[in-house]
Amino acid sequence: MCVLGAVIGLLAYIVAVVLVALIHVVTNISFFHHYSYANTSPYQAKLAWWSIFIPAIGGLIVGIMAKYGSPAIRGHGIPEAMEQILTNSSRVSWKVALFKPISSAFAIGTGGPFGAEGPIIATGGALGSLVGQWIECTGTERKILLSAGAAAGMTAIFGSPISAVLLAIELLLFEFRLRSLAPVAIASATAMAFRTAVQGHAPTFPMEQIPNVLPSSNIAFALVLGLVMGGLGVIVSKAVYWVEDNYDRMPIHWMWWPALGGVIVGIIGLLQPRSLGIGYDNIDGFLQGKFTVALLLSLFFWKMISWLFALSSGTSGGTLAPIFTIGGCLGSYLGLTVSHAFPGLGIDAQVIGLVGMAALFSGASGALLASIVFALETTQQLQGAVPLLVGCTAAAVVARSMSSTTIMTEKIFRRGVVVPSEYRSDPLASAQVKDYCSTPAIVLQSSLTLLEARRMLADVAEVANHQGFPLVNSKNELVGVATTREILSPKNEPEATLESIVQNVPIHIDVNANLRLAANLMISNRIGRLPVVMSSADLTVFGVLTRSDLLVAEQEFLETENIRSTVPKPFAKLLKKDSGTTSS
Repeated sequence: MCVLGAVIGLLAYIVAVVLVALIHVVTNISFFHHYSYANTSPYQAKLAWWSIFIPAIGGLIVGIMAKYGSPAIRGHGIPEAMEQILTNSSRVSWKVALFKPISSAFAIGTGGPFGAEGPIIATGGALGSLVGQWIECTGTERKILLSAGAAAGMTAIFGSPISAVLLAIELLLFEFRLRSLAPVAIASATAMAFRTAVQGHAPTFPMEQIPNVLPSSNIAFALVLGLVMGGLGVIVSKAVYWVEDNYDRMPIHWMWWPALGGVIVGIIGLLQPRSLGIGYDNIDGFLQGKFTVALLLSLFFWKMISWLFALSSGTSGGTLAPIFTIGGCLGSYLGLTVSHAFPGLGIDAQVIGLVGMAALFSGASGALLASIVFALETTQQLQGAVPLLVGCTAAAVVARSMSSTTIMTEKIFRRGVVVPSEYRSDPLASAQVKDYCSTPAIVLQSSLTLLEARRMLADVAEVANHQGFPLVNSKNELVGVATTREILSPKNEPEATLESIVQNVPIHIDVNANLRLAANLMISNRIGRLPVVMSSADLTVFGVLTRSDLLVAEQEFLETENIRSTVPKPFAKLLKKDSGTTSS
């Protein structure tokens, strides 16, 4: 799996290079009217009134490719990948790997307000899935390969290997296990190694060095900004699908929606040219303090409106770069405004802009850890860790309290797909069999006749909590299991011994094993109880574990989460004395 992860990492890097080159070619042809791989932005061109149709043409191409190629290329990539993981055993069609980057190049290169990261995450995930379909592997292994491709694609674009792995954990893997993390980490590291060899170690979004000691006012401001961004993240997420619902009400086929959204993008592009295209240079602008207050506010508003109408139209684009731009512009605007009004506070507008871009993504996507680490990796400014931690956490908490879905999960939630949102420790994996099995076990000597066994069952029926009884030899070693049904069956002769109705030593479990292993054995063998022995070498019977015993462990775990203990009496008296009122 790790070797496959490395291969997928290399493939994802190559696809990312090709995609970025295609975007540059389409951009230069569309806005500068010449063939070139140069990295240019649409706002640098001389825009005329007819420029409003350039994004519409790109949208029309995407619509045609989606209708006659693959409808799966519509959207921003991550929700579609999540849906395939949760509902289709991580199987993605080869058409996605082929048409997604091409359609995205036309959508973005003609001025679509998206980043390249969403399409390459989808394309890298499709490559990983295809590798998992070409070889013999399980659904879980295919999910790991898909996530490896997605993480490698994000790394190839942003140079952020750790946050790419975290994003895969939070949005694709839905688990935290070494068997899953290792291939994804190797894929991400491979993509980063090739990126570094070609592009060097420079940060993706350079900014001035953050002071080692920031005034505490910046942390307080980051907290307030995080609360704002959490609410804005929910609003933006709901707005995307509200606009999409209104597209759906129009009496035209969805193939035409991207072209219609493109017209809106083009009109807004005339009003604010910087709203067109990828806009990574916009992120550089506010992080380096190059933008005025007026430009920040204008870009925040128009980029958000343009992106909402474009993304909702079902075109092929991404969410990360637009959200970073929107959140960063608003954060920088508020930071500059407050720093000008209250210069004594020591507010650093660039730091607040960094917090704003990460916090909005945290609130909108729910990927808290990925948001924080992404901002640190792409700027290489470790001194911003504390404001980022405060702001992104506040945004995530506010967003979760306001909505159970995110911009990544709203679409598939509407389709009835339940997305895991929290990963907790498995209570069965941390509980031992010896603490929950029934002891002492009610055992039967294998030499007993069925008639003798039936008489014993009549005596123990009221105290036995299971219907299967371990059979032991003279050394009290397990030799079989006889069920109540087998013992009482009229088909068996009363004079027959118990050992004659069993075939071999049954499925059993070690006394020191955990309950997760026990549950897996029960499920895979379709049995409701397990004899518990001292060890694999010592088959002395210790007890019997049933399905009901497993539920007891789960119940205890739920009680530790949901039942609050009362305040000890000495502390309750102290609280009452200090407050002068009854403590609550």
